[in-house]
Amino acid sequence: MDVLSDVITVMRTGDPSSARVERVSPWRQRLSPAPGTAAFEVVLAGSYRMIPAAGDPVALGAGDVLFLPHGGHYELADSVREGADGTGSPTTVVLCGAYRLDADRGHPLLDELPDVVHLPARLGRHPRLRAVVDLLGAELESPGPGSNAVVSALLETLLLYVLRAWLEDQPVCAGPTGWAAALADPVIRAALDAIHHDPARPWTVRELATCGGASRAAFARRFTALVGRPPLTYLTWWRLTTAARLLRDSDAPLSVVAAQVGYGSEYAFANAFRREFTIAPGRYRHGKRLPRQT
Repeated sequence: MDVLSDVITVMRTGDPSSARVERVSPWRQRLSPAPGTAAFEVVLAGSYRMIPAAGDPVALGAGDVLFLPHGGHYELADSVREGADGTGSPTTVVLCGAYRLDADRGHPLLDELPDVVHLPARLGRHPRLRAVVDLLGAELESPGPGSNAVVSALLETLLLYVLRAWLEDQPVCAGPTGWAAALADPVIRAALDAIHHDPARPWTVRELATCGGASRAAFARRFTALVGRPPLTYLTWWRLTTAARLLRDSDAPLSVVAAQVGYGSEYAFANAFRREFTIAPGRYRHGKRLPRQT
């Protein structure tokens, strides 16, 4: 697993939702996504404004993608004309939907996202994102056999491409910090990919530095500056975050979960898990178990 795919796999819960919506002028809509819900809108036709609870309105036009990773209160409103034509014909067509994220176990990469991610439509920018949008729009407009599976897969892909597009648009220069810079740094990215590919391995700082071809001391300083945690602290945090997902989504015995995330005994795993979550892994599993999909 690479870092971005892994983050989405662990943080996502339940199934995403989506719909193709035609909004007839004039219109105004007030929304309040629940905690742990990340909403999105893709403008297929027309234009309108997104009015956040704080900050300036965001003007949206055809081809724009709007992603609201942290929920919150906001309004959507018809364009500046407020639908003065009064024709009653559809003036705005959007793909809208939401992802459910683990509200109490966010990854710092997602935490760093602004409240409003606006990806304007620009010729030649993010062509893969545009391709997914086109496919999703076509499938929702004219469903065919297997449409549920197609839409589900496209929604997963859409989220990854939205995050990738945002990361690509971040200015990376000498001395930045944060996850955009960490994933753009080949040395740190190599270490993160190694951790995510094999979290159970007893990594040392020297081994992680070697993955990126750096010296131990320089790597440790750079990793801590960009990621916000020392390498082995992040390793422990990710192991336990992965364990929480396994406890939530599987029936694997605690001893199996412990081994999958790098703990030699169930006792050692339980102690580490309790330090991180202030609850025993068995009780966490009981409280977090999702209903089975039928």
